[in-house]
Amino acid sequence: MIRVEVCNQQAELEVSRRRLAAAVRRVLVEAAVGAARISLAVVDDPTIHELNREFLGHDYATDVLSFLLERQPETLEGEIVVSAETAAAAAPRFGWSAPEELLLYVIHGALHLVGYDDHSAAERAEMRARERAHLEHWGIQVRRGKKVGNR
Repeated sequence: MIRVEVCNQQAELEVSRRRLAAAVRRVLVEAAVGAARISLAVVDDPTIHELNREFLGHDYATDVLSFLLERQPETLEGEIVVSAETAAAAAPRFGWSAPEELLLYVIHGALHLVGYDDHSAAERAEMRARERAHLEHWGIQVRRGKKVGNR
């Protein structure tokens, strides 16, 4: 059983908890995760800035943080934190809505939890391909040649 708890702790953007939870579940199912407990927090920039500083030593706001708490062959426990404020600011640069940008952050965080990374060019390309596939599932088309997200 995959459980995704969504906590909206910001007032910048109206969010669909159901859609965000379903996006996380879809990434986990595709990665053959049979059981999971995921906490997803939608926050503002000051909150994600503090978390980024506290846990990663980076003194700036960011779009998404993911924390893998436990991983066994078919089970996973983790946390994803996304900034609605960053999504609202970044979305116009990429030609889509803030909820679409936020959905990208959620997908990106979930992909990190299941083992995708974006440190090398090859890893980044693979992750971007998975992001595009998941966005397309939600009817969001990424224009060819357009960078996905703000990373």
